[in-house]
Amino acid sequence: MANKTASTFLAKPVNHLYMLLVSAGALTFLGLIMVFSASSITAIDNQGSAASIVIRQLLFVAVSIPLAAYLSKLPIVRWEIIGRVGLVISIGLLGLLFIPGLGKTVNGNTNWINLKFFDVQPSEFAKLLMILWASYLLARKEKSGRHSTNVVKLIAPGFLIIMAMIMYGRDLGTTSVVAAILAGLLFVSGIQLRILGWLTAAGALSLAFLIATSGYRAQRFLVFLNPFAPEDYKNIGWQPAHSLLGLATGGLFGVGLGGSRQKWGNLPEAHTDFIFSVIGEELGLVGTLTVLILMAVLIYSIFRIALRAQDPMVRYACAGIGIWITVQAFLNIGSATSVLPVVGVTLPLVSYGGSALVATLCAIGFVAGAALRDPAVRKEIVKKKSK
Repeated sequence: MANKTASTFLAKPVNHLYMLLVSAGALTFLGLIMVFSASSITAIDNQGSAASIVIRQLLFVAVSIPLAAYLSKLPIVRWEIIGRVGLVISIGLLGLLFIPGLGKTVNGNTNWINLKFFDVQPSEFAKLLMILWASYLLARKEKSGRHSTNVVKLIAPGFLIIMAMIMYGRDLGTTSVVAAILAGLLFVSGIQLRILGWLTAAGALSLAFLIATSGYRAQRFLVFLNPFAPEDYKNIGWQPAHSLLGLATGGLFGVGLGGSRQKWGNLPEAHTDFIFSVIGEELGLVGTLTVLILMAVLIYSIFRIALRAQDPMVRYACAGIGIWITVQAFLNIGSATSVLPVVGVTLPLVSYGGSALVATLCAIGFVAGAALRDPAVRKEIVKKKSK
């Protein structure tokens, strides 16, 4: 009976929209609570107020939600215009990082634009813009019936330019996410698996080269399996070791909201890269499973909406957004649990970061718009309004 009810619920397209909105809203709300908890000590040390960081995050949420709502109503023609110039805008935004006095270096990565009052990370917006650009080209190819067009030559050069510009700022984590988006879009476009396999192998070799030629990256890669090793613990193993200690301390129900010990200087970037560890410590296994379930619901709803999209650009873009969120969540949680080396990417919608939050909620707005254009969804919404 329960399985039948679940199947009936998932069979209704309008429920995919509700799942998208509820999961995204719940993750954003949980993120605000956990950013406040995880950042309070850092905020007191740096700004003298425990709420200074979460207030900025709250302001970004206040800007992002109306913007996402507006974008959800944007017609496809407007999105096509944005997609057409997405690569050019991305290059322009990333090019600002190379202007002396404008680009800002944080933890060795030059990926921030210093606007005095706040910083902007252009690579976050480049992810969405590149998805729209590639989706526009793939859709145009599909509509024209040019099946012989080489999709690798069509979108890969543009992505390689963006990846090279991001890597110039030494941000391997974001470069990996962009590379995964490219691979995912090529797969969705129907590229032969043999060709995708060769491209993946080439990407893995490039990643290995970038790790091997950087002493810091090589140390991070070698230490993640045993961060408690005596020779590494107080150096490169400090972050992953204390991340695991936080998760282990939480147990089933956690030590209580605000009760994290690791955020007291032991866990750098507690409110950004390692917020999942603070959730595990304060809210326990229940908290981490809640995040995983909400993230799974969000990703599932995005791909279900993508499958129903009638316009090819919308279909490709929704799939690209789903790939982006999936890969970034996997990399962040993998780093926190020491399943992967520390790569320095945020947990979508949960971690602190205005650029990441605005870009992700704009992407959610695009997907919500795709669902609202579905005739079956519109019919259900009208029916409920008329009751």
